[in-house]
Amino acid sequence: MKKLLILGLLFSTGLFQACTVNENPQPITNELLAEVFEVKADFTPGNSFRNYYNLSPVIFDSDVLLVYEFVGLDKTGADIWKPLPQIYTSDNGIHQYNFDFTKLDFSIFLDANFDRMRLNNSWRLGKTFRVVIVPGKFAKMVDKNNLQNVMNTLKLTESSVVDLTI
Repeated sequence: MKKLLILGLLFSTGLFQACTVNENPQPITNELLAEVFEVKADFTPGNSFRNYYNLSPVIFDSDVLLVYEFVGLDKTGADIWKPLPQIYTSDNGIHQYNFDFTKLDFSIFLDANFDRMRLNNSWRLGKTFRVVIVPGKFAKMVDKNNLQNVMNTLKLTESSVVDLTI
């Protein structure tokens, strides 16, 4: 019985010494976690008023994609970005810019309760959007209504913006 107890203790000691814990994991930089890019989009009958973009590499299931519409400049010359969806009313009716995404791709689209071709070209052609990939662990910590706050939280700068052209 004593021999079995000694063998059991030796086995247990060997088992615990074989397991190691990495107490100093390598930090992951924000450049690998968050990304921001800019796209220009035309909304026409030819693309069903929807622009598709592939994500390469694909994002994690926990990541969140945010999209902002460029709406002009403020009186200081700073860009004004509004989060999607954005809803507008006109004499024609109601139209909106919106988006959807998967971990593989995303699309930005123009929807309306009237014929979208009745919209002035400035509403349909050459629209600029900023897209931010927010790592899942930051998704609840950022003020998603303000692009600059999102970029500051994720330590992204204007030089981080990648211009994607279709």
